[in-house]
Amino acid sequence: MPEVENIDDVAVRLPGMRVAYDGEALDEADLAGSWTEQLQDWLNQAIAAGVAEPNAMVLATADAEGRPSSRTVLCKGLDERGVVFYTNYTSNKSHDLTVTRYASATFPWYALQRQVTVRGEVEKVDVKETAEYWKQRPRGSQLGAWASPQSKVVTSRRDLDVALSSIERRFSDVEEVPLPPHWGGWRIRPEVVEFWQGQQNRLHDRLRYVRTQDGWHIERVAP
Repeated sequence: MPEVENIDDVAVRLPGMRVAYDGEALDEADLAGSWTEQLQDWLNQAIAAGVAEPNAMVLATADAEGRPSSRTVLCKGLDERGVVFYTNYTSNKSHDLTVTRYASATFPWYALQRQVTVRGEVEKVDVKETAEYWKQRPRGSQLGAWASPQSKVVTSRRDLDVALSSIERRFSDVEEVPLPPHWGGWRIRPEVVEFWQGQQNRLHDRLRYVRTQDGWHIERVAP
């Protein structure tokens, strides 16, 4: 096994840890006509480059007191309406979204020296659309959605295993596992979509699609 660094040694090295970015410049003329097309293009490039879980995005929410939290979710829908992810409606993230109706999500493509941030109001995905996605999930993932009391404290891992075993028995004779009433999708309807490309000397390119009453416009912001 490789030797593990002393934690003190790692702490000493932290100030000097950095990567020199050398990506291609991102100019306004390079952007697609819509944020949807641009995001799809970069997502396709991330997939082609072999980025691990290219549809992973860091979702940030806040509770009623404004206390933030973040976690990684998977984008499972992308069109002009926004980006979609699915979760348990009793989870902490869903409680936050129900209260504030607002979220931000960032696609962190470190290997490509890129990231995209989508920010805006949220809405629940309708049941029909959720059901269509649910049918595409592996059976194990479907059973897990039934078994897990997401975000709730559990005594041990065994509690989860027991819950899953119970659900497996419950649906053992069922060919298609039904959609749980407590599970579904959230859609972030963007107000701002920012495309970030790493550049030399930390003078990164940041271009935004901003929604206004007159439609979308593009602006550049300093890094």
